[in-house]
Amino acid sequence: MQIRTLGKSGVAVSPICLGTMLFGNPIREPEAERLVHAALDQGINFIDTANSYEGYDRTPGSRGGVAEEYLGRILKARREKVVLLTKIGNPVGPGPDDKGSSMAHLKRELEKSLQRLRTDRIDLLMLHWPDTTIPFEESLSTLDRFVKDGKVRYLGVSNFVAWQICELLWLGDRHRLTSLVAYQPPYSILRRDIEISELLFCRKFGIGIACYQVLQGGWLSGRHPGPRLSRVGRLVEKPEWLTPLPDSIWPRLESLSKIASRLNVSLPELAIAWALRHREISSVVLGMRNLGNMQSAMKASELVIPADELQQIDDLFPLAMDLRWPWSQWRVRVWQ
Repeated sequence: MQIRTLGKSGVAVSPICLGTMLFGNPIREPEAERLVHAALDQGINFIDTANSYEGYDRTPGSRGGVAEEYLGRILKARREKVVLLTKIGNPVGPGPDDKGSSMAHLKRELEKSLQRLRTDRIDLLMLHWPDTTIPFEESLSTLDRFVKDGKVRYLGVSNFVAWQICELLWLGDRHRLTSLVAYQPPYSILRRDIEISELLFCRKFGIGIACYQVLQGGWLSGRHPGPRLSRVGRLVEKPEWLTPLPDSIWPRLESLSKIASRLNVSLPELAIAWALRHREISSVVLGMRNLGNMQSAMKASELVIPADELQQIDDLFPLAMDLRWPWSQWRVRVWQ
């Protein structure tokens, strides 16, 4: 794999990032250990987690922490081989102070993450979701203190929109606080709305993108040939995590599969390569379940899609298309 730079930070990351959202259930610790070590052995140096991750056991306000606990035990002597990304801000309890971006919550959750991960510093810390109840100055100054104290190396945000990132950059410049270097949004062939503003914004200000849901939660996995649900994967295991597709999309997906066949790749490999075509996208976060998934992802990271095939994908799934679909509402999810 060709290593990429995470925005203006200079941090070298693999184009494939091992996502750990499913660590806990269905991926138990022995399987997680095999996946992590296999990823490191094959050159994947970027791992994504969050203080709230515990797989399918996750419910609003549940304690989380399982994925971080796994990683703390698994990495051990190999910690220095990893660019470790974790996120805080999701609810991890029933109380009003158990979520968001207040100074008290961020301090408490960072210490818990450090303990679970068995490390003295986080390479990349992100705010998981915007919190409109707390001034951005409070959140950013708290994150800046983490960096100055040596507990965090770099900062980023997940699921913010361009104007919010812009405000954080402006505040950092005005108050001489640590600037953001990374951004994590959902992005796929079926969900292209960051191309309207966020992607261009990140290009302008040197912010590296590590996108997630590149396979749209499984819809681009190639397992589901039509509207009827497959008997495998997340559609059966955790169907409430997915948004149904309009019936009109299935013929388009069939045409997309034919493009993949012409390029001698699978549908998920095409989807991964398509996301990585932008220089602003430093890495794609993938919740790989087995070594076959890993090999496929690594193959995809080297694929260059010809211009004529890219145009056909644009014709099938134009940029404005997903704005009519329910998942475009991710932009309005904030803590309020």
